[in-house]
Amino acid sequence: MARGRAARCGRCGRRALLAAAAWTAGWVLAAALLLRAHPGALSERCSDEKSRRILDGLCRDYQGGWLTGTLCEDLCVAGQLLYQRCLYYERGKKVLQALWRGRPVVLKSKREAFSSFPPLGPLEDEAGPGRQGVSEADLLLLVAGEVKNALGLQLSSSSMAPLWPAQRGPGWRQQLASAWSLLQQEEYVYLSLLQDLSRHVLPVLGSCGHFYAVEYLATGSPHHRGLFPLDDTGRQGGQAQAASHIALSFLDMVSHFDNDFSHRLHLCDIKPENFAIRKDFTVVAIDVDMAFFEPKMREILEQNCTRDEDCNFFDCFSRCDLRAHRCGAERVNSNLQVICDKIFRHWFSTTLRSPVISPQLQLQLQQAVQECADPAGPSGNSWRVPPNVFWKLRWLLQAILRELQEAEK
Repeated sequence: MARGRAARCGRCGRRALLAAAAWTAGWVLAAALLLRAHPGALSERCSDEKSRRILDGLCRDYQGGWLTGTLCEDLCVAGQLLYQRCLYYERGKKVLQALWRGRPVVLKSKREAFSSFPPLGPLEDEAGPGRQGVSEADLLLLVAGEVKNALGLQLSSSSMAPLWPAQRGPGWRQQLASAWSLLQQEEYVYLSLLQDLSRHVLPVLGSCGHFYAVEYLATGSPHHRGLFPLDDTGRQGGQAQAASHIALSFLDMVSHFDNDFSHRLHLCDIKPENFAIRKDFTVVAIDVDMAFFEPKMREILEQNCTRDEDCNFFDCFSRCDLRAHRCGAERVNSNLQVICDKIFRHWFSTTLRSPVISPQLQLQLQQAVQECADPAGPSGNSWRVPPNVFWKLRWLLQAILRELQEAEK
């Protein structure tokens, strides 16, 4: 009798897990559609007073035994993680700059309060007082469901190791609750899974409850003449040389995101503010809230439509089938095309022209960037960037660097 009841409870628990996963999937899609229609929705003014209040609340929850994390002690007790300034609030997301043991870092969370994340209610109810708790198999099922909802990917248990507490022990409930709040943040999931696979994303340095820390890097800005902080020493050709190195790193990132994962990674919000440049000119995507692997991208694009413009999801475009009134699931533009349009065209039109570079080479680069940014030309018949354009850009940028290096000798 008891065994039958336990089996029924197990089935109930699994049904609860599936229901929770379906509920989360619905909210993810609804949020995507809201952002599509109202990209400025839910933004608010960034303030130091509110930011400090948010972190004070985080520490109260830590000291109250509700959450935990590798950074909580430094933030809330030892004074080794010090708030510096508010960077921005956007659509509920809070992004703060801090100093961690002398190292500049950024603290991020999709939501303000730990309590605003849906708890692991079904699992806690199933565990009940005095029971052993949920099995590892059920926990992994739940994690896999969240990753599937967030990324559209089905991952092996070993691939999900960075996302979940390694083993039970003291503070297990707090670890579980904290990991669950982080798991509901798509950017955290991306960064955690990709940090050992790509030099073009930021590694997660640690977390406390629902906040996680990444390295602080100076970002691009439309207010910079060159979009990013470039060589300001005044030496001849310095800015053109820096821009060429960075452009080559952008091309490396494009190739990496297109080819080096099991599915292509689409960047749907390409702008200078979402990238930073390391001292060695490596481009780093620092905000991947609007990055999607191919399966999730297809799910987002495939919506009802009456015209092609209805199929534009920020920088990711599809086409409308006017007979079916349905957007195609396949993206028709590319990461490369948008980078050429929003970044390379700004650099290589007139902003960073240098007398050190031969006019013929500058003209060839401008033409290649134009072909990349607007492959349809005046006809407007195609969004596809010809495959040879990537290699043409790469060759021209390398040729420009050779000329600049020769001029320095």
